[in-house]
Amino acid sequence: MRIVSLADAKTRLSSYIDQAQDSGPIVITRNGRAVAVLVVPIDDDDLEDLILARSPRFQAMLAQSQRSLRAGKGIAEDAFWQIAEDSAGYSAAKTGLDNESSSPEE
Repeated sequence: MRIVSLADAKTRLSSYIDQAQDSGPIVITRNGRAVAVLVVPIDDDDLEDLILARSPRFQAMLAQSQRSLRAGKGIAEDAFWQIAEDSAGYSAAKTGLDNESSSPEE
C-alpha cells in the first residue's frame, strides 16, 4: 500500500491509477490525514460492492433490516422466496432455477 499527498495525487493521477491497478490501493492524504483511497475495481461486481459499502443510504437500510430481524419481524426463507418470485413476475420453475442453487436444473 502506498501513501501519497493530495497535491502529488493531483499532478500524477494517471500514474497512480496504473500503480493501483498493479500494486493495490493508494491512500491519499491531506495534511497527513487519510482523505481518500484510490482503488481499481476487479470487475463490475467489485465496483458495486465498493460503492454499496460506502453508501449511507444502503448502510441505513441494512441497519433497519438488522433491527427488524432482532425484533422478530423477519420472515421465513420460503416466504421470502415466494414474495421475491411474485414481485419479479416469474417463478423458479419457469427459469429452471431452484432456490437451493443458481444453476439450471439438469
